[in-house]
Amino acid sequence: MSIRDVDLTPFADMAYWSHGSEVRADMFRQLRDEAPVLFMEEPEIEGLPKGPGFWSVTRHADVVHVSRHADVFSSAQGTTIVDLPQELNEFMGSMINMDAPRHTRLRHIVNKSFTPRMVNRIDEDVRVKARNILADVADTGGCDLVSRISAPLPLQIICEMMGIPRDQWGRILELTNVVLGDQETVPDLPTLMAAVMEMAQIAREVGEDRLAEPRDDLVSAMMHAEVDGEPLSPMEMASFFILLAAAGNETTRNAISHGVRLLTLHPDQRARWMADVDGVAPTAVEEIVRYATPVIQFRRTATRDTEIAGQPIGAGDKVVMWYESANRDERVFDDPGTFDVTRSPNEHVGFGGGGPHFCLGANLARREIRVMFEELFRWLPDIAMTGEPDYLQSGFIHGIKRMTCEFTPTEIPRLEPLGDTP
Repeated sequence: MSIRDVDLTPFADMAYWSHGSEVRADMFRQLRDEAPVLFMEEPEIEGLPKGPGFWSVTRHADVVHVSRHADVFSSAQGTTIVDLPQELNEFMGSMINMDAPRHTRLRHIVNKSFTPRMVNRIDEDVRVKARNILADVADTGGCDLVSRISAPLPLQIICEMMGIPRDQWGRILELTNVVLGDQETVPDLPTLMAAVMEMAQIAREVGEDRLAEPRDDLVSAMMHAEVDGEPLSPMEMASFFILLAAAGNETTRNAISHGVRLLTLHPDQRARWMADVDGVAPTAVEEIVRYATPVIQFRRTATRDTEIAGQPIGAGDKVVMWYESANRDERVFDDPGTFDVTRSPNEHVGFGGGGPHFCLGANLARREIRVMFEELFRWLPDIAMTGEPDYLQSGFIHGIKRMTCEFTPTEIPRLEPLGDTP
C-alpha cells in the first residue's frame, strides 16, 4: 500500500480522537511503513491562528532520536502541536517547556527534593491512600472507576507532596479535569485560563507560606533554592505545581483505568498476573503503560537544519513524536497489538523516549499503578469494566473520562493516614 492510499483526514477531526488507540492502529502502521516522517497540516482550533504544519514522526527509533537530541529539537517553543499564547505556554508547561541550562538546574532542585525519607513516606502513603479509596466504594458493588478510584490516587499524592491543604483537594481535582479537557467539550481559552489561574493562586499561597516558614518538604526546598542565582518566585512554584497536578498525573490516572479495561478484555492476562502478583507486577505495569500510552504525542521544534531518517527538517519546523505509534512499532516489539503482562524486554516510550525530558514522575507513577492493582487484586479481585469507556476527546492524552465497573461488594478495613497536611 502506498502512502497515497492512507486516509489522513481523520487527524484533523476531533471525533477521531474520542476512541481508544485500537481504531488508529492501522493508520499508524501504514505511516510507519510508508511515510515514517511526514509533513502534515495542523488542526484548526477556535481562537488560535492556524499553524504552519508539522513533521509527523511515527517510528520508535526516530522518536527516541528526537527525544535524546534536545539541543537540536527544542521544547522551549512549546510542546503542543498548536502554538498557545506564549504566556500560557510558559506558565502551564513549566519545566516541560524549557531547555538547558535552566531546565537542567530546575530539574536538579526537584530531584534533590526526593530524599530517601520523603520517598519512603510517599511509598507508605500510596498504599494508605489506595486502600482507603477502595474502602470508600467497596460496599457499593460498582462505581465509576475514573472518578472514584483512578483519579483520586495521583491527585492526593501530588497534593500532599506539594502541601496543598486537604480541604482544597476536591477543588484541585475539578480544576485539573478542566485543564486536561476532561469534560464534555474541549475547554475554550478563557475557561482554561480561569482554571489555571485558580490553581496557581492555591499553589502560590502554599509557596508564600513555605517561604516564610520552611518545612522539610518539596515546596520548601523549591522556595529556598536558587536558579541562575535567583530564588524561585511563588508564581514559578505555582507553575511547577500545575505541571505536576495537570500534566503529571494523567499517566497514573489513565493507566489504572486502561489497565482495568485491558484485564477485563483479557481474562487470561488477569489470571496470569494474579497467580504471581509480585513477580508479574513489574512487567505488567510497563505493559499497561505501553499498550495504553496515556500521552499520545509531544512536539519539539528544530533549532537548526537537520534530518530525521533521511528526511530534511528545516530550522523552526515543528516535529511531533507519536508515542502511541512508536509503542506499536513492529521493528521493536514482537506482536505489538497483543497485550502481554509478562512482556520482556519492553522498551516502550510511554514515559518519553529518554533524554533530559524523560518523565520526572515515572518511578512514582509506576509505584502508584502497582500498588493500586495489588490492592484491587486483594480486595476487589473480580472488578471488571461494564460497557464501553467514555474516552476523552483529545489527540494529546489517551484519557478515559468515565468507565463503569462492577465487583462483589465487600468491606475493606481502612488504614490510618500517616498524618494530616497542615
